[in-house]
Amino acid sequence: MKYHTINNALYIKNRKNFMAHMIPKSLAVFNSNDIYPISADSTMPFQQHRDILYLSGVDQEESILVLFPDAPEKKHREILFLKETNAHIAIWEGEKLTKERAFEVSGLSTVYWLQDFDKVFFELMTQVETIYFNTNEHYRQSVETETREDRFIKKTKAKFPAHNWAKSNPILQRLRSVKDPIELALLQTACDITEKGLRRILNFVKPGVMEYSIEAEFMHEFLNNRSRGFAYTPIVASGNNANVLHYIENNQECKAGDLILLDVGAEYANYSSDMTRTIPVSGKFTKRQKEVYNAVNRVKKEATKMLVPGDFWKEYHMEVGKLMTSELLGLGLIDKADVKNENPDWPAYKKYFMHGTSHHLGLDTHDYGILWEPFKANMVFTVEPGIYIPEEGFGIRIEDDVVIQENGEPFNLMRNIPIEADEIEELMNR
Repeated sequence: MKYHTINNALYIKNRKNFMAHMIPKSLAVFNSNDIYPISADSTMPFQQHRDILYLSGVDQEESILVLFPDAPEKKHREILFLKETNAHIAIWEGEKLTKERAFEVSGLSTVYWLQDFDKVFFELMTQVETIYFNTNEHYRQSVETETREDRFIKKTKAKFPAHNWAKSNPILQRLRSVKDPIELALLQTACDITEKGLRRILNFVKPGVMEYSIEAEFMHEFLNNRSRGFAYTPIVASGNNANVLHYIENNQECKAGDLILLDVGAEYANYSSDMTRTIPVSGKFTKRQKEVYNAVNRVKKEATKMLVPGDFWKEYHMEVGKLMTSELLGLGLIDKADVKNENPDWPAYKKYFMHGTSHHLGLDTHDYGILWEPFKANMVFTVEPGIYIPEEGFGIRIEDDVVIQENGEPFNLMRNIPIEADEIEELMNR
């Protein structure tokens, strides 16, 4: 891995917290992701399943974690199964975790080779009544591929039909949504790397540059700072491309007078940052562009203040909608009649601001969090209002990542990233 070793106290604590929610006489199993094929002998780069990573720190394929807090044998209360390494694997694929190194990474003292899993697992299953399966229940999930976890669940249900089944995901949704100080430091590092990328871009952009060249500059800076690269597919959208919310082609020329919407974020140690800035190709906003930019920025600032413990997702977005309605009225994009006659299910402001303002952030860019439960301290959210005006040839979105505080305004992990229109102009023209 490119990133520095993470203190295994994080994973020891995470496992302890998870097991505290398990019912008596139960165990939970977590599988790594597959390495997915492209075609022929080509594969996609491996990305570890975030749940086993959260509970063990093991960033390696073909790994299994078993948690069994009531195990008769103390050594079987936490077990890690790994693919056994050998000289051949070391030559062709590089270093894999040894049992000793696995303990250093995870704090797990019981490590078996994967070839012993079936035998050990059968013994454990004779000692429990319930098994926790790790299904994907994220509110935005849309997975068609059968995962390693799916295959394990299917096989286990067939082999042990008399056992009860329970769900790991609701426990993980709650635990993962509230960040440990170690996690917040990793997220801060990801945001700091993103800052370096943007500052590089502000010195690079000029009329005639290609969107993909900007993407390449970001990647250069990210890789040079121990990031694996982008936390998600980057959006580098100049001109009217910014009005396509998930524009990812990044293949057009940036023209004088246009704006570029940059929705990019570095990952670090599998933690995501998520930043959006909108900058002028020529280094200076037009009067109208700055007017809209400042309106979006005002909404962002006020929306950020609303992220406090005890508030709820739905109500928060309704209040942000009121802020945006006021700004759109001021910009002349909607009028009072539009507001009076609006459809409550699709308010007037949605014509120019059609997406949500915030989402959870962490190991996943759209991270775990149960939307009908109240906000808590140390949850991390994006704040990303936007105004999109195809008829005027530009769209503007601004986004920071913030941590909800027990008392006071959220802490901005991107507080050092240039955001004010005047500051962006000054940096681009220095």
